[in-house]
Amino acid sequence: MKKILFLALVALVAFGSCATKDGEAVAASGAPSKADTSYAFGVAIGNSIKETEVEIDYKAFLDGVKAVLEGKEPKVTLDEAGETIQIAIEAAMEKKGEQSKAAETAFFAENGKNPGIFTTASGLQYEVITEGAGAKPGPTDVVTVHYVGTFLDGEEFDSSVARDEPATFPLDQVIDGWSEAVQLMTVGAKYRFWLPSELAYGADGAGGVIPPYSTLIFEVELLEFEEAAAAEAIVE
Repeated sequence: MKKILFLALVALVAFGSCATKDGEAVAASGAPSKADTSYAFGVAIGNSIKETEVEIDYKAFLDGVKAVLEGKEPKVTLDEAGETIQIAIEAAMEKKGEQSKAAETAFFAENGKNPGIFTTASGLQYEVITEGAGAKPGPTDVVTVHYVGTFLDGEEFDSSVARDEPATFPLDQVIDGWSEAVQLMTVGAKYRFWLPSELAYGADGAGGVIPPYSTLIFEVELLEFEEAAAAEAIVE
């Protein structure tokens, strides 16, 4: 859960007034003006609020800031303010999730109409780029693949190709979309997959890299696979 840590922001802005060189703090060349300092605080706090997706009433926001800075009694305690903020963040996240899910549903409905796009019962969509030959891996088999992962806007978030190092993993230890997708392939095949968020990282996202409710696109080449029993025998 995201929290607005105003003390952390203050510390960040204060630290930003100094530069560092060789591990030693170096004082800024001159003190900023009152206007510049005020604007900097606004930018820092504004960025923090923006990340929460919460809509702000600017007048009420400034009233709260002025009450504290001018030593007046605020309408709510700090604890009450924290509770209100958390409830607002949760509501904003829920609204954002509903919007993202609706957009995702619309995308898959349109994408599935394109020639060469197949849709499975789970909602996974795929396109055959190059067909392979032979058997297909099972749900617990260990596969070796090359892949490129992107978002719908084309931004790349992961790539074994860029690392020039194929990835090897058991299919029962990855997200559902990956497990289902790779089981459709034969060795030598190259497919493009569209994973609905519910088959990927869902409402939570992943590690700050995958936002909540993200549709993921993977271009995958199956290099080889090993049946689970054979792989276990090698380990033993």
